[in-house]
Amino acid sequence: MCTAAIATGAVISPPPGPAPAAATAPPGESRESGERPVAERPVAELLTGLQRLYREAEKATETYNATEEKLNNQRAEVAKLNRRLARARLSLHDSRSAAARLARQQYQSSTEISPYVRLLLARDPQHALDQAHVIRQLSKRRAETVHRLTGSEKKTDELARAARKALDGQLALAERQKKARDAVRKRLEDVEELLASLSADQLAELAELEKASEAEAQEELVASGALGSSARPPSRKGEAALRYAVEQIGKPYEWGAEGPDTYDCSGLTSEAWAYAGQTVPRTSQEQWDQLDRVPLSELRPGDLVVYFPEATHVALYLGNGKVIHAPRPGATVKVSPLAANPVLGAVRPDPAGKPLRQYTPPKLPPGATDGSDEGYEGEGGETSDGEGSEG
Repeated sequence: MCTAAIATGAVISPPPGPAPAAATAPPGESRESGERPVAERPVAELLTGLQRLYREAEKATETYNATEEKLNNQRAEVAKLNRRLARARLSLHDSRSAAARLARQQYQSSTEISPYVRLLLARDPQHALDQAHVIRQLSKRRAETVHRLTGSEKKTDELARAARKALDGQLALAERQKKARDAVRKRLEDVEELLASLSADQLAELAELEKASEAEAQEELVASGALGSSARPPSRKGEAALRYAVEQIGKPYEWGAEGPDTYDCSGLTSEAWAYAGQTVPRTSQEQWDQLDRVPLSELRPGDLVVYFPEATHVALYLGNGKVIHAPRPGATVKVSPLAANPVLGAVRPDPAGKPLRQYTPPKLPPGATDGSDEGYEGEGGETSDGEGSEG
């Protein structure tokens, strides 16, 4: 899940110690004596509480995404083992049929005269020797049949145990997935409860504070020189991933979603690069851990910018200090300043990709920067009067 949060000042970090209980208390009430009602709290304090709840939700979402990916892989492993087990059982059936034929032949031959006696009584000893050779070959084939039967039984037993173990793993992952899903829903219910307790004036103040904080953070980032001074063209795949992301602008955020109609943050980045022909891990943490890291000063369009100390948010770099991302519930895929979230670092899915010699940035659709990064407003990033605000 992907959350946008303020990147400067005390606003970005939750206060030390237990979070204020009133963050999820009904308006005008508090869960512990001595705490101020929500209506009396400073806007900055309310913003911090919202950020804390959203970060908890996005952490739970990325946990859900990681478990979902493991569960899908485990399901595929179970299906593969079941197919192999079916083939092994068929082979075992064939081996047992061959062994049955062998037993019948052995019984029938036991009533015949022994090859030694036939050799002594034969008019043509050479013909008898030839027959003996054939008998030895048949004996060898019988031994091979017994060996194959033994091997088939062993392989079938091993595959059956592996399939049972894989199924147990699948059931355990399914239970973990359910717990992760419930955790996301609980965090989002807390967010909705707090938002429902705020007045229109408080929501407007939150949006203004967010915009001011984002602008300040972006100015500090640019002034620091961390982004470098020269624009870099993307690679061929980076351009394809970026153009895919631009086409998704305006589509709603949905936790756990990978498109094509809704996305969460890592769902957008992984699908964009998959469209470009490059497989990347599903979650923001895995993208941060497994992909090649690049300094911000060497960013090129299509690179992934990762946010927060736990790498729980990710965006595609657009260029010129901007990113495309799916912020959080209540918001849509949009363009934001790179510093709209506290930056952890950047990674490049195709480190060997060569920069394009010629590159024209994609044209952004109208309203690409509209809506709040914090997702305070209604579905689609609209304010109470239905008009979008600059994010």
